[in-house]
Amino acid sequence: MGSPERIGVFGGTFDPIHNTHIAVARAALAQRRVSRVVFVVSARPPHKHEGPYAAPEERYAMVAAAVAGQAGMAASRLELDRRGPSYTVDTLAAFARDCPGAALALILGMDSLIDLPTWRDPEGILARAHILVVPRPGTWDIPASLDGHYDVLDFEETTLSSTEIRERIAAGEPIDELVPPGVGRLICERRIYG
Repeated sequence: MGSPERIGVFGGTFDPIHNTHIAVARAALAQRRVSRVVFVVSARPPHKHEGPYAAPEERYAMVAAAVAGQAGMAASRLELDRRGPSYTVDTLAAFARDCPGAALALILGMDSLIDLPTWRDPEGILARAHILVVPRPGTWDIPASLDGHYDVLDFEETTLSSTEIRERIAAGEPIDELVPPGVGRLICERRIYG
């Protein structure tokens, strides 16, 4: 009997998804931390007070375009099709139900890891998934309650953000080097950010 499938659950607003998101998924796959990465597009993240700026279907279309042809990556509508706020604990419960026997890894940036104890049912999250953390620049005070529940992905720290990409679009600056080609085309064709 083989080892269980290892699914990396990578959630976010992806407003827009960019090259760093794809690079994180590639790193998790290359380091054999997971056997596939599922990008879960958030409908209404309860902890974000601004945005999202693009409509849910636009963000899903961008994620689908970004992962098209990428081995081991897929886009998920799970949170878009579920009513109410997008709680991570509910998403992980759905993955556990739909993929029995799979080992779940929740992919988070270091900034999100620090906030995890304030999320809905953090104990439920930690019971369902191991955390795979993406390093971010700076020094972080990680709560002791998370000890043993996470590993840090070997990944070069970056400051690129979706906010920066939206600002570049607003300023009329090119984003071709920052987003997958299919995402850039969608943003341009649909005038997603104005």
